[in-house]
Amino acid sequence: MSQNLDIELKPVIPKEYPTFIKNLQEAFSPAIIEKFGTNEYLPSKNDILSSLTAKNAEVFHIIYNNKCAGGVVLMIDKNTHHNSLDLFFISPKYHGDGLGLATWKTIEKKYPDTITWRTITPYFEQRNIHFYINKCGFHIIEFFNKYHKEKNMPNHINDKPNPCIDNYFLFEKKMK
Repeated sequence: MSQNLDIELKPVIPKEYPTFIKNLQEAFSPAIIEKFGTNEYLPSKNDILSSLTAKNAEVFHIIYNNKCAGGVVLMIDKNTHHNSLDLFFISPKYHGDGLGLATWKTIEKKYPDTITWRTITPYFEQRNIHFYINKCGFHIIEFFNKYHKEKNMPNHINDKPNPCIDNYFLFEKKMK
């Protein structure tokens, strides 16, 4: 299904950041509420804004049928070509329509010089784990948990422990 979908990656401009952040939080909210009974563990506006404005960040709206169907934040290293998928969301109303895979294929075509792609996802996000491994061809290369912590990952939101990032997988896809 996804091979016939026409996806456009439209750059996000800074004045659109508040809407992008709101849409991302709305897309992440159902899985977090399902797992924890609350959405207090959503990525904060400041955390998302840090990704949007990071060095090497390329931020896009995912456009499908002339409508914004999601968004993506990529970290593109034009020197090493080892890139990362920092944030990726499809609006819940488009889940199951093949837009995620169609978008990923569009991203791969846009960055043909990429050697590797990396991304992370929480352990409880089975939908994401399935998507990255079975649809996109990523492999799990590391599991971060209380026995093996990532030094650069914050473990608190608003001074409270964040169970969303206590246990998560690092994925990698080798392109070349």
